[in-house]
Amino acid sequence: MTGYYFKAIASDGKLRTGVLNAENERRVTLELRKQGLTPVYVGTEQKKGLELKLPSFTRGKQRDILFFTQEISTLLNSGVPLDRALSITSELTEGKNFRSVVSEILRVLKGGKSLADSLGTHPEYFSELYVNMVRAGEASGALAPVFERLSEFERTHDDLKNYIISSMVYPALLMLVGLASIFVLMDFVVPRFASIFESSHLAMPLPTKIMLESSRFVQNYGWIGIGIALGVSLGLYAYIRTVTGRLRWDSFRLQVPLLGDALRKAETARFARAMGTLVANSVPLVQSIGIARAILNNKRIAGSLEAVAQGIKRGEGISTPLKKAGQFPPLAAHLLSVGEETGRLDQMFNRMADIYETDTRTAIRRFTALFEPLIILVMGILVGAFILSMLLAITSINDVAV
Repeated sequence: MTGYYFKAIASDGKLRTGVLNAENERRVTLELRKQGLTPVYVGTEQKKGLELKLPSFTRGKQRDILFFTQEISTLLNSGVPLDRALSITSELTEGKNFRSVVSEILRVLKGGKSLADSLGTHPEYFSELYVNMVRAGEASGALAPVFERLSEFERTHDDLKNYIISSMVYPALLMLVGLASIFVLMDFVVPRFASIFESSHLAMPLPTKIMLESSRFVQNYGWIGIGIALGVSLGLYAYIRTVTGRLRWDSFRLQVPLLGDALRKAETARFARAMGTLVANSVPLVQSIGIARAILNNKRIAGSLEAVAQGIKRGEGISTPLKKAGQFPPLAAHLLSVGEETGRLDQMFNRMADIYETDTRTAIRRFTALFEPLIILVMGILVGAFILSMLLAITSINDVAV
């Protein structure tokens, strides 16, 4: 027999915790249900909050939102009243900042506002898509299914984001280490040998001369160069934060070979997943376009959706304006055309999201498969040139000595 910690919701909506001895977790779950309790956690470790079994999630706001969404979904499906569900979620939330946010949402809700309006008081946590989805759920009386869909949306979005970040960490780290290694060689290693070569008063081979001159340049102007590069980077960052700069930067990124293809597919997947979630909850198509547009990262692609919305208003449907926009992969318009013909537009959006999430992972793998060996090759050439220059200089000195 093993002691299992549990958290469960009683019929009065209160949280119950404790320990039950049983053969396995299933036995504990059955026993709790016999007692009229709804299990929300059963495990061998005591948890301060509800442990969500997710593949991965980022820390901070994304983790808080994901926790909140699945927690509310679980409690509402268990028949717990909304205000009590928010109160329980506040108790189970580990982050102090987000706990105060949930408490504030509950206070506003009890003040007479809807849940959507209460969530809308914290736009730094809850996006326009999130708020409008909840508003649609309140209007239709199907708040629990809405939170289930939002939970799936947040989970898939988080999974794809984490995959992209984790895939790019190694190439970025490799490039950083490579640049640091070159700087160390030129600023510290080569100068130690420079005095030996220069004291011989011999004509040095051309590769050695290039290496020594490069080393002197790095020693004399290296930190200045780093300062200039840092200043340019900060200036570029400030420019990108402007409307015009962000539009040009996003347009440029879409033109980069391999990387641009991956970014376009990632944005298509994000757009499709948001549209599928909104359309399935009867949010008007034009309004859904506006909400989905707000959550896209690439402003060039997001800007093209204005023409799509205008096309829908003219009665052209969504597939034809989307194709004319020219920012989405050709397959996307064909899939939506089939969805319009069959009356299953929400399902086709979700199918489209699945396709392009998979394609995004494939495109990222293709990009990293080329980028990583390219960095290694460049580093190999530079280090090889350094070794060759040293050997040529040493060989020339030995030849004279003989």
